Amino acid sequence: MRTAIAGLDVHVSHDDVAGRDVLLWHHGSPQTGAILPPVQSAADARGLAVVSVARPAYALSARIPGRTVADVAAGLHPVLEALGVASVVSVGASGGGPHALACAAAMPNLVHRVVTFASPAPFDGTEEWFAGMQAPQALRASAEGELARRRFAEIDEFDPDSFVDADYAALQGEWASLGADVGASAEYGDEGLIDDDLAFARPWGFDLADVAASVLLVQGERDRVIPPQHARLLAAALPNATLQTHPGDGHVSVLRHLAAAL
Repeated sequence: MRTAIAGLDVHVSHDDVAGRDVLLWHHGSPQTGAILPPVQSAADARGLAVVSVARPAYALSARIPGRTVADVAAGLHPVLEALGVASVVSVGASGGGPHALACAAAMPNLVHRVVTFASPAPFDGTEEWFAGMQAPQALRASAEGELARRRFAEIDEFDPDSFVDADYAALQGEWASLGADVGASAEYGDEGLIDDDLAFARPWGFDLADVAASVLLVQGERDRVIPPQHARLLAAALPNATLQTHPGDGHVSVLRHLAAAL
């Protein structure tokens, strides 16, 4: 089911999720917010319904200029309230990771567990934050401000070396739907991706120390998009975090561990 709630493009796995435990999926950057088959399959195996929401400026969700990571979480509160869900496992992949954590900080009575895959850590203004990224140009431009990020968008191209062989294997197999969804997101333009990058390069609007929920950080050691150091920074800053690393995985292939993580 797809519907509009509070200006956001909302996808729900069941017609009625009131009173149910749900997996709140925070998509990567860029995607449409559609529920991907492997996400649905992993949730089904644990008896969870799925709610996936396109962040502002993605798909049919209204843009919020200057949004922070915390702003996105605040916008999800009325969505979950309208749906009447009982509890939430907040799960974020890549650019969805910070937003999964923000929901736990914003809604501690509803979100008791968080799982992130290849999540960036808060930007600290140092050169070390970019270390190990195959193509950091978009985030470097974002650190300079919106004008610089928009100028970069005019020449931005995906660097195929950002993915390792395991990533390409995942995109040709179980996670083929992710690649297709990234392609589908292009018809909506770059606004969502630009706003995400800008949000990652400014203060997130909440303190990681305020995330009381249990957090599982899942990270591929071969990740060239969000390097492993980011997961280690998150683990050090979160009060109740477990770091799980996978030596053979990159940025996409680490998602193969979703079912086990749940």
